[in-house]
Amino acid sequence: MPNTASKKKTQVNGGPERRRELLDTAAEVFAAQGYNATTVRKIADAAGMLAGSLYYHFDSKESMLDEILSTFLNELWEGYDAVLDADLGPRETIEALVTESFREIDRHRAAVAIYQKESLHLVDLPRFGYLTDSQRRFEKAWLGTLERGVAAGVFRADLDVRLTYRFVRDTVWVAASWYRPGGQHSPEEIARQYLSMVLDGIAVRAPEPSGGPGEPSGGPGERGAGAGRS
Repeated sequence: MPNTASKKKTQVNGGPERRRELLDTAAEVFAAQGYNATTVRKIADAAGMLAGSLYYHFDSKESMLDEILSTFLNELWEGYDAVLDADLGPRETIEALVTESFREIDRHRAAVAIYQKESLHLVDLPRFGYLTDSQRRFEKAWLGTLERGVAAGVFRADLDVRLTYRFVRDTVWVAASWYRPGGQHSPEEIARQYLSMVLDGIAVRAPEPSGGPGEPSGGPGERGAGAGRS
């Protein structure tokens, strides 16, 4: 009788929604404890079920991690490809890529954290070879956009594009370590703040108009008009 009851319960909870819930739980455990330290039993405990029941849905913890990371990356590239195919200018492309990145952190925070911590080790496993391919695509997209911006005179001519790429990449994705969905700021608002800090450092600045003797650039009326604005 106990086995029959357990089987019936598993069948009731065996739909796609339950599978998604289990993957979300597994992602949180992987992100908090690391892949090697995480066992199927720990995931089952966090999900409130027996370890044996978890095998009804997945054949191993590797399968769970594979689905978590591939789902995140497939969705990320859907967004990235839409940006890259939109024929935007270099600055607008950077803005859109950063915004899309923060949206993915909002949707897949735990998966991003796992990717950050585990990808260097996972690429040695045949099942996760796509992580290397994704990283190459990621680098090509960002470096290509930065190089295009330098060539177009949008970004500084002396910009080290590879260093800038690494800075932007690490600055954006490390947010997964502290970001929590439903917080005070939306992903788009956080992206705007990050972009204002990054782009003010790499965008070509327009030459300041020279005012008369003792007069601030732009004229006193223009300066006064902006006073008190946020």
